[in-house]
Amino acid sequence: MFTRPTWRSRTLYQVLATVLVLPFLLPLLWIVAISFEGAGAVVNYTAVVTQTPFLSFVVNSLIISIGTVGLVFASTMLAGYALGKLHFHGRELIFTAILAGLMLPAVALVVPLFTIVKTLGLFNNYLAVILPLTAGLLPMTILLTRNFVKGIPDELLDAARIDGATSFGALTRIVIPLSRPIIAVVIVWAFLNSWNEFFLPLVFLQSTSMQVITQIPTYFTSTYGSDVPKIFAALVLMCLPIVIGYLSFQKFFERGLTAGAIK
Repeated sequence: MFTRPTWRSRTLYQVLATVLVLPFLLPLLWIVAISFEGAGAVVNYTAVVTQTPFLSFVVNSLIISIGTVGLVFASTMLAGYALGKLHFHGRELIFTAILAGLMLPAVALVVPLFTIVKTLGLFNNYLAVILPLTAGLLPMTILLTRNFVKGIPDELLDAARIDGATSFGALTRIVIPLSRPIIAVVIVWAFLNSWNEFFLPLVFLQSTSMQVITQIPTYFTSTYGSDVPKIFAALVLMCLPIVIGYLSFQKFFERGLTAGAIK
């Protein structure tokens, strides 16, 4: 028989959980503490915003992140639904080929990507960053989404087809509304990786006006030294959107990641 936990046991569990989480919070607290050193918090954070093209770089990062999230979401839901619920010849072979992308080291793709971008004339074009990021994220997101979608009862889709819904209609009316947890995982994962991307914008967006927020710390480094407190202030400002986004989708993210990993 199930018994409700007592106030004392709930308090004990909360204290234990807090103690276990503290080591993971220390790096973030350390970054914030260092950003307050030197000339002080106000001067450091003001310098990050005023002495660099901060707002312009934030806009560029948002454009890349939103574009990547949109493409990843659309491609992942279509592929996850097709590989999880539709029956067609070669389905397992296609899924295996997609999973093979998880084994490719990113560094091995640099030269081919550079050649493709140069051939297509995409230098200083957001697509030069959005498309490779999307391709790199899809194997993981498709794997999680396909496993999640397979857990949706087939009876629901059969009922939708009896009512006259097409496969795409079943996706939009049944699968997507039931897949909010895994959708949260896809959105947070895609945004996290695209917002934090440093190398691809550095290589393919050579115009200073198109650089992204991850380039901000380089404004406080030089050949002979670095202004460490201002660098860490920039890192704190870079982390804020990620922290806010994760906290906003935390409940769905945890449920979706667990379900997509074990089903």
